[in-house]
Amino acid sequence: MQKIVTNLWYDTEAEAAAKFYCSLIDGSQVTNIVYYPESGGRPTDLPLTVDFELAGQRFTAINGGGEYHYTHAMSLLINCDDQAEVDRLWSALTADGGEEVQCGWLNDKYGVPWQIWPNAADALLSGPDKPAVDRATRAMFAMKKIDLQALRDAYDGKNE
Repeated sequence: MQKIVTNLWYDTEAEAAAKFYCSLIDGSQVTNIVYYPESGGRPTDLPLTVDFELAGQRFTAINGGGEYHYTHAMSLLINCDDQAEVDRLWSALTADGGEEVQCGWLNDKYGVPWQIWPNAADALLSGPDKPAVDRATRAMFAMKKIDLQALRDAYDGKNE
């Protein structure tokens, strides 16, 4: 059993959100749904909690009410294998009311903050070539969705 499980808060959209997230990541699934009891103060056909797994990591979505909202002080980070995966996930998570933020961050249609990150960007933003890292970092700060080729070009000094 996973010792630490991320709990995501929704008003009434926990099940829809969990199913949406599972549709984006291969090998993901909803594993359990618990409905509000008669004494729960909400409709008994509304899920109280929805347990799901994304790429083997457990999450719980709770329909706790609309009084709490997310900030970017904490986000869900998806490490992507390539630009195509970045593009696919970015498009899906910003659709239907999602919002692009900056530096690979976005809010999905439920308000949950995500960071969609290409693994190859790590090498461009660290390392011994400080001027190249600085150029790549400045380029990243100007982006919303991370463009790996633009980071490479900046790193290599092609945009000067």
